[in-house]
Amino acid sequence: MGQLQNSELGRVKEEREQPQNSELGRMKGEMEQPRRDLPERTFEFARRVVKLCQTLDQVPGVSRTLANQLLRSGTSIGANVEEGQAGQSRADFLSKLSIACKEARETHYWLRLLAATELVPEPRLTELLDEANQLVAILTAVIRKTKERRE
Repeated sequence: MGQLQNSELGRVKEEREQPQNSELGRMKGEMEQPRRDLPERTFEFARRVVKLCQTLDQVPGVSRTLANQLLRSGTSIGANVEEGQAGQSRADFLSKLSIACKEARETHYWLRLLAATELVPEPRLTELLDEANQLVAILTAVIRKTKERRE
């Protein structure tokens, strides 16, 4: 099972990654970085969410509940991908990746809410919103392909 998990996750590569600036002030069009696999990509996403939540804690009017929800869902994606890699069966692998996909959707929701309530300007969340969407798409594809192989 380990071979399937590593090969499935290893196929998923990111096209680019921007340098690590302040999460609220990231600029588009920065220099491209090397590709990464899904576990690394979800780890980097979690790191960016943590940095955003640290910044949100300093913004007056931002509910700690909202920041905590974003923090929990945004960091759970990578944790479940990592657990899925160590799954004891294909069903365990699928279960963990399905949870990761749900957490990515939830994270996207909280990011949209931050933008809609103007707690963070939407242009400053664009890259995280896009990455959350991409993670949902990637995880959905991996889950679907793994299920097809089972049948």
